[in-house]
Amino acid sequence: MPQVKIFSGSQSRYLAEKIAAAYGIVLGDVSIQRFSDGELSASFNESVRGCEVFLIQSTFPPADNLMELMLMVDAAKRASAHKVCVVVPYYGYARQDRKDKPRVAIGSKVVANALQSVGADRLMTCDLHAGQIQGFFDIPVDHLDGSAIFVPYIKSLNLDRLLFASPDVGGVVRTRAFASKFGAEMVVCDKQRARANEIASMQVIGDVEGQDVVMVDDIVDTAGTICKAAELLRDRGARSVRAIITHPILSGPAYERIENSMLEELVVSDTIPLRYASPKIKVLSFSQLFARAISNVVTHESISSLFL
Repeated sequence: MPQVKIFSGSQSRYLAEKIAAAYGIVLGDVSIQRFSDGELSASFNESVRGCEVFLIQSTFPPADNLMELMLMVDAAKRASAHKVCVVVPYYGYARQDRKDKPRVAIGSKVVANALQSVGADRLMTCDLHAGQIQGFFDIPVDHLDGSAIFVPYIKSLNLDRLLFASPDVGGVVRTRAFASKFGAEMVVCDKQRARANEIASMQVIGDVEGQDVVMVDDIVDTAGTICKAAELLRDRGARSVRAIITHPILSGPAYERIENSMLEELVVSDTIPLRYASPKIKVLSFSQLFARAISNVVTHESISSLFL
């Protein structure tokens, strides 16, 4: 078996160190240097010849994070790595997955083309905004399911009258998958947007009276949707409202909104680092999930067995 080495970009090192430790090896030594004009340079400080190399970097803004990852892939390929797998816990530009109006870019396809163009042999990611993004790649894609971490936590809460809610119509499939694991019912918060990151109106489809509601989604950005939904659900008689959301982008007024919201708690993963600590935000680590997935890739075992 080829030797396995795990490296990290500069913005995901906090998670990569935990993944490497869970896998049972030391995180590899790579240098990311920056010239005075901001130009990036990546180089490995140890041999990767003949190794299976896993490069960990979420591609949240700024775009330098994506550029770092691409430079590391190119450096590994030029250093004769056997295989290069890019591990992207949060796949940036995933919301740009289709042409929803004329003359618009499909950003997630652009990112897919970029990663493949520099020689990535495999992509590993988690809870894509849209599953069809996997089809943008002509290399194997391991799409991990964050429910493997979130479901045990929800069970530990011992909620008496558990009900799941989708904060918008687009998240119905994801929410139904969670509800089915508990044999629970679900409701939908139907929203209409005036423009990006701004909600015009919202209504609840279903009965939430006296229920412990858990909202499920893949990303939380400005937190306008989940905070508005939490307020609406409580107004409709919900006993408690909390949210389980994988990727905490949390931009703009998100932290202030969450702390002033009707949410009991916001449970997120560590695919994106939090900018601030908040008493209402609980972080669950995905390091064990990624470490097990890397192990199964190396030993050619099933990935889906980790969360089915």
